[in-house]
Amino acid sequence: MADSSSRRLPLAVLSFGLGLAAILGAWGFQIFGGYAPCKLCLEQRIPYYLGLPVLLVAILLLLARKSEGFARALLVLAGLIFLAGLGLALYHAGVEWKFWLGPADCGGGLATTGNAGDLLAQIGKTKVVNCGEAALRVLGLSFAGWNAVVSAIIAAALLRAGLRQA
Repeated sequence: MADSSSRRLPLAVLSFGLGLAAILGAWGFQIFGGYAPCKLCLEQRIPYYLGLPVLLVAILLLLARKSEGFARALLVLAGLIFLAGLGLALYHAGVEWKFWLGPADCGGGLATTGNAGDLLAQIGKTKVVNCGEAALRVLGLSFAGWNAVVSAIIAAALLRAGLRQA
């Protein structure tokens, strides 16, 4: 049992590190880079918010060498969450490449104010982000495209770690 846990752990830790780097990178581009996320960008973050805590619990169980069956189930669950993230990323990338239409209400998230006077000023400053336009492309891929690559790697690694027999 200890041997199979030790073979699953590197894939789990690598996946966690890659996922954490990806979500921190998204926040960094938003907060420090000034790239406002659109509705689809924000939806693509949900698998990270769900999958990383599930993966962390699996890693802790593997490190403690406890409940390997439950740890494996959590690895598979996290892999499926990131597989869903891959689907979201591919959908968004397809919208950007004009392969299909995106949602009609696609704009960035915005904080509202309780003051009516501030609301008018806020509306004047608000930039609606179009889901169909890539804010930046690196090596031909947008943020959504790179998220698809990262999500695919994480999903494959976690499914392999969780489904691999002893």
